[in-house]
Amino acid sequence: NGAGKTTTIKCLCRLINPTQGRIFIDGVDVIKKPNFAYEKISAVLEGNRNIYWRMSTKENLEFFASLMGYSPQEVRHRIDELIETFGLKEKIGTEARFLSRGMQQKLAIACALIKDTGILLLDEPTIGLDVETTYEVKDLLKRKIAQKGKTVLLSSHNMRVVEDTCERVIIINNGKIIADEEIKKLKEFFQVNSYRFEIAGRVDDRLKEEFSKKFLGAKLSFDGANTLIDVDLKDSMKIYEVLEIFKAKNLRLSGIQNIEPDFEEIYLKLVKDEK
Repeated sequence: NGAGKTTTIKCLCRLINPTQGRIFIDGVDVIKKPNFAYEKISAVLEGNRNIYWRMSTKENLEFFASLMGYSPQEVRHRIDELIETFGLKEKIGTEARFLSRGMQQKLAIACALIKDTGILLLDEPTIGLDVETTYEVKDLLKRKIAQKGKTVLLSSHNMRVVEDTCERVIIINNGKIIADEEIKKLKEFFQVNSYRFEIAGRVDDRLKEEFSKKFLGAKLSFDGANTLIDVDLKDSMKIYEVLEIFKAKNLRLSGIQNIEPDFEEIYLKLVKDEK
């Protein structure tokens, strides 16, 4: 909260002026030529707030099309397609204020898409949505919008949404970019260094203390049959040091595996390391 996500998106849209820095879209400085940004970008800001509550689903789409200079006749086919794509057919004549939060969110995205720009900016598009609707919105973004060749820039607190939807992630902490990488590569990097060891039976508290001192962040748990030890090894050769500890304690190793990293944990590790 307060990192500046919405402010950054509003600067890109040219709704507010940045205090420093420059913004280029397709090589054009849009601080000097804001109209170029208006032509290239469409956006959904602050969830479902940028739709008109007393207009119906169809009227909202027609209204936003008219702001771009299109007549309802010109975009009739596109409106029908968006209503079908977003599952709003049964609510075509319903005022936006009577739609569920999820449908309002989908209508807001559809209203941004009516402009048919190559760049779509989405500020917290799944905030406040239930699990099912969040899944629907993620599916729409990934399978139906991105497939049309659009660039989608999404900001979110929800790391699962980011992981499931995006190809590339930029993490900003204290005003600095601390990561800019494909999600797949970030996960591969952390997976190489994260291991789970299974020890037959329950280990004593002294081993827990020893592991906590030697390997910061190590987690030990008992599943009823085995002790599970999760540890991050920055140097993969340290795995032999772990095995030596087991040998010295006369512990039987039942199994060892790479841990599939959770993207929330990756995010927290990156931010913690930066601090």
